[in-house]
Formats: sequence, C-alpha cells, structure tokens
Amino acid sequence: MALLVIGTRNAKKRIELLEILGDLGIELHDLTRYPDAPEVEEDGDTFEANARKKAVVLARALNAWVLGEDSGLVVPALGGAPGVYSARYAGKQGDDEANNDKLLAELANHPDDQRSAYYVCTAALADPTGEVRVVVEGRCGGVILKERRGSGGFGYDPLFLIPEYHQTFGELSARVKHALSHRGRAMLQLRSRLRVDSEGLHVV
Repeated sequence: MALLVIGTRNAKKRIELLEILGDLGIELHDLTRYPDAPEVEEDGDTFEANARKKAVVLARALNAWVLGEDSGLVVPALGGAPGVYSARYAGKQGDDEANNDKLLAELANHPDDQRSAYYVCTAALADPTGEVRVVVEGRCGGVILKERRGSGGFGYDPLFLIPEYHQTFGELSARVKHALSHRGRAMLQLRSRLRVDSEGLHVV
C-alpha cells in the first residue's frame, strides 16, 4: 500500500486529515511514527512557505511522500492576525485556551461588523526526493463570536461561527465541518491530484 506521511505531531490535526483522506487506499502515518524526524521551524511569512518547508525537509529526511500543511485564522480587523502565528498567538505553542482568550481581548472593542474572519489551510505535497509536486489552498469564512460555543474541533473553532449554519466549528459535526472547512476544501483539491495503484502514489 502507498505510504503518505502527514508532517504533524498534532494529534487533533492528524485525526482530521485521516477522516478526510482515509478512504483513498493510502497508508497514512504522522510524525509520532518517526521519533527521529527533524523538528521543522515554521519561520515563513506565509502559510505556503511553512507548508513547503515542512514537506521538503521531512520528505528528504524520511525518504517518503510527505504532506506539509500550515493553517491558521486571519482576522482583517486585526491586520491579518493571528495569521501564521495562530498556534502560538498567546506565546506558547498549541495553547488553545490562551490563544482564544487573547483573540477575544484583541476584538473586545470591535463592533459586530468588524469581527469577520477566515481560516486558511495551505498544503504542500513533496515526493521522497523533496520535490514539491502539489500545492493547494482552502479557505472558509466566518465570524468571531464574543464567547465560546461547543467543545468540538480545536484551535479557534469554538469562536468561529459559520453564519449560514448558526453554529461554530466547535458545534458542527465532523462530517459537516469537513465539508465546509478550509482543511476539507484544501484536501478535496489534493484528492483530485492523487492516484494510487500497485506501484504506489502518483500525482496527476
């Protein structure tokens, strides 16, 4: 079976990607299977730069197809913040509660019509030589609420309202979220570029 390594140690992100890509007939591993895999510093100015860097560095280190992905929340009223710093907005990497608290504080004096936001997911697929073969991007627009709603998802999901559904990503079912989300939309594009056969994984 063809192997694709997802370049993350984030268990919740891995689960989402497995739910979206798991039926492709590809064996999906994350970096917890590779304790010696290098830590890739996400020092790019854009989501694409970080995704490409992760894909290239890890593909060469592991000699495997690697999906490097970077995603985050963009709030125009905050000049695009938290942006590429979404996971460490409050200082500590992956502290969702602190990040949400900071976002609420930054938007505290903004009226409802200045609370629009969108999620971005950029993913880069590199072959075992480290050549990037595909780059895809998905976006999903919403509104930042003034208080958390729902316990699903991760990151800013309990604050991110989808107006058409009157629910946050923290409230929507996984199936609906994957159909609407930035990550789901990016992976849908990726799926259309992948082909799996007896010889392995191919890009079309």
